[in-house]
Amino acid sequence: MNTLPEFRKFTDGLEEQGTLMPVLFVGHGSPMNGIQDNGFSRRWKTMAKEIPTPSAVLVVSAHWFTRGTKITAMNFPKTIHDFGGFPQALFDVQYPAPGNPVLARETVSLLHSAQVELDHDWGLDHGTWTIVRHMYPDAKIPVLQLSIDYTKGPQYHFDLAKELYALRRKGVLIIGSGNMVHNLRMVAWDKMDVPNYGYDWANTLNDTFKNLISAGDFQPMVNYTTLGKDALLAIPTPEHYLPLLYTLGLKGRKDPVSFFNDRAVAGSLTMTSVKIG
Repeated sequence: MNTLPEFRKFTDGLEEQGTLMPVLFVGHGSPMNGIQDNGFSRRWKTMAKEIPTPSAVLVVSAHWFTRGTKITAMNFPKTIHDFGGFPQALFDVQYPAPGNPVLARETVSLLHSAQVELDHDWGLDHGTWTIVRHMYPDAKIPVLQLSIDYTKGPQYHFDLAKELYALRRKGVLIIGSGNMVHNLRMVAWDKMDVPNYGYDWANTLNDTFKNLISAGDFQPMVNYTTLGKDALLAIPTPEHYLPLLYTLGLKGRKDPVSFFNDRAVAGSLTMTSVKIG
């Protein structure tokens, strides 16, 4: 499938099936979730069984923060181990899913608000493969990444996501990968193994986000800096939060919303994840 006409023929067939893929925001947490059998990873596995099998997966990962917007466009993206201080077993993981250069070019054609660069250097970082290897362990489904332009504000990213909506009709699973609450400087390392341990401010803001999402009231989340001190503590830097706005921007008017892996970790992190559709 190396030409645009071939891709269109392929996706036209998917549209005839009436497939509208859900959209996910996944709290990915520690890279160790990529190799551990725990409550988070088991839920990723069951999620894959609950939704239609996608034609491809497109991930907006917190760990690909770039000047300008890029999309992976190689045939075989490499597995990136973008972390340090973890066991060798984590560095040994390879997730050899194919890419899809034709889908990359088709996605570029949809994004009219950005000049998107076809990238052949990046690959799949841990914001992607730690999740997707649990969902699709056979690594046969094409996986692409879309970067986050750090020069743009939240409204830009929320609006840009809307232009990806057509991919849902073509059977593409779009995943935003980050964390709703993510403040590594305030992590209670001595509480890592305490189930659902969250600081008051983290739990309060996480509940506020869930209420806003359930109500379909996304503008306060786009303007999250106006939500007070809790928001500034929860989102000291935007990279783990912005993938959530991509997921919310893809919600259709009639799409149901549900939450999963709704747990706090070590005080200042939440794994709360969202399914739309």
